[in-house]
Amino acid sequence: MRHLYGAYALSGEPNRLNLWARDVPEDALAAASATDDISADVLVIGGGYTGLNAALHLAEDGASVCLIDARHPGWGASGRNGGFCCAGGTRAPDKVLTRRFGEGAAQEVRDAELAAIDHVAALTTRLGIAIDRHSDGETILAHSRAAAKHLRTQKPDMDKAYRAKTEVHDTRQLKTLGMASTHHGGLTLPVGFALHPRKYLSGLARAAASAGVALHGDSPALDVARDGNDFVVTTPQARIKADRLIVATNGYTTEDLIPWLRGRTLPAQSSVIATEPMNAETLNAQGWTSHQMGYEDRRLLHYFHLTPDNRMVFGMRGGLVSSAANETRIRARVRTDFDRIFPAWAHVPTPYYWSGMVCLTASLTPYCGEIPQMPGAFTAFGYHGNGVAMGSYCGTILADLAQGKPPRHLRPRAFAAPPPRFPLGRYRRGFLAAEYAWARLSD
Repeated sequence: MRHLYGAYALSGEPNRLNLWARDVPEDALAAASATDDISADVLVIGGGYTGLNAALHLAEDGASVCLIDARHPGWGASGRNGGFCCAGGTRAPDKVLTRRFGEGAAQEVRDAELAAIDHVAALTTRLGIAIDRHSDGETILAHSRAAAKHLRTQKPDMDKAYRAKTEVHDTRQLKTLGMASTHHGGLTLPVGFALHPRKYLSGLARAAASAGVALHGDSPALDVARDGNDFVVTTPQARIKADRLIVATNGYTTEDLIPWLRGRTLPAQSSVIATEPMNAETLNAQGWTSHQMGYEDRRLLHYFHLTPDNRMVFGMRGGLVSSAANETRIRARVRTDFDRIFPAWAHVPTPYYWSGMVCLTASLTPYCGEIPQMPGAFTAFGYHGNGVAMGSYCGTILADLAQGKPPRHLRPRAFAAPPPRFPLGRYRRGFLAAEYAWARLSD
C-alpha cells in the first residue's frame, strides 16, 4: 500500500502521546483480524466516524455488514482529532458554490453542516454514549485588529447562513466571558459542541457490534476485485465477498487500492498538544476559564478548548513531511504559538502531543456518493478538518445509497459532484507548500 506521506505517518509514533488514549486506550478499540472466507451484504473499509456510522445504520436497517480497518477502528483521524463537533466541512466560498452548482447550493451546504451536528447530538443521545460534551457553539477569534473588523462584517452573513444569532465581542467582553488571550476580538456562533473523540468513537464501535456488524482490525485491504456482481476484497488472512462496498478511509486513503481515488485526496497533517489539568489559580492568571471551543479567523489557524478537567487542547496545521525529526520541530512550533497566545501559561507542561491527517479535495468540498466506474461501490471523503460532524453525517448517507434508498439526510449538490484529481500526482503536496507560504505572508 502506498500513502502520500510514507511509512512514518502510518506508524504508531505520531499518535503515541495522544491525550484521548488516557481514557480510551488502543486495546479498548482492538478488534480481531478478519480470517478465512467471509460473506456480507456490505463491506466497509475504514473504521472511523464515516465507516462506523455507515456500518451501524446499515446493520440497524437489517443488512449484514463487515467492517475492516488496517489497524483498529478509529486508528486514523477519528481517534486523534481536537474534539470539535462543529460547523464546517467545505472550504469553498458561497459565491463559488453558487457559480458551480446553482442558486441555493451554498445554503444547502450550510444546512448540511447544521444537520451534521444535530445528527451526532441525536445519535449519541439515542445510544447513551457519554462524550464529555461541553461548549455552547464556538468562538472565532481575531488574531489582528483587521481580523476583528472582518469578523464584525461577517456577522450578518453568518446569522443568515446558520439561522442563528451570533455575538461579536471586543477584547474586554472576551475577558468577561473568560476568554482572555492575545486576540483582538471574537464572534461566537452558537452552533456545535466539543467532545471526547475517542469516547464517541468507542461508543459507536460498541453500538455497531451490538447491531450485528462484524468489526475487524489489523486487516488492511490489499486488493479489490470483482466476481460477477460481487466485490471480493483480500486481506492478509481473509477473502471477503460482498454485494456492496463502502470505502471510508479519508486522509488515510492509499494511492493504489481504488484507481479512481488516486490523486483525488490531499492529506494534510494537523498537530495537537495538551496540558496537564490546571487549577483555578492557573486559569485565572491567564483569564481563560471558559470551556468554549475557539479557533482563529485566518488560513493557518489555531484551534483550542479546555476539557472538562481543565486541560487545554491546542492544535494547528502540521508539516509537509512526516518523520521523527519533523514531528519534533512541529511540536516545538506548536508550543511556541501556545506560549504566545497564552503567555501566563508558559510554565504549564504540555506532555501530550499527537498528529494526524485531515483530508482536502481539489473542489474544496466533500464528496459523498458512488465511486465512478465501480457500480455498487461508494465513498465519502474530504471534510477539510471538520470530520467529527460531517464524516458522521456522510456515513449515514452512504448507508442509504448502498441500499438504493433516498438519503435520510440532505445531500447537497456540491457533495454529489466528484472532485477532480489534483495536478502533480505524488508531488501534489507542493500545493500545500504554496498555500502555507502565502498564508504566513497574508496572515
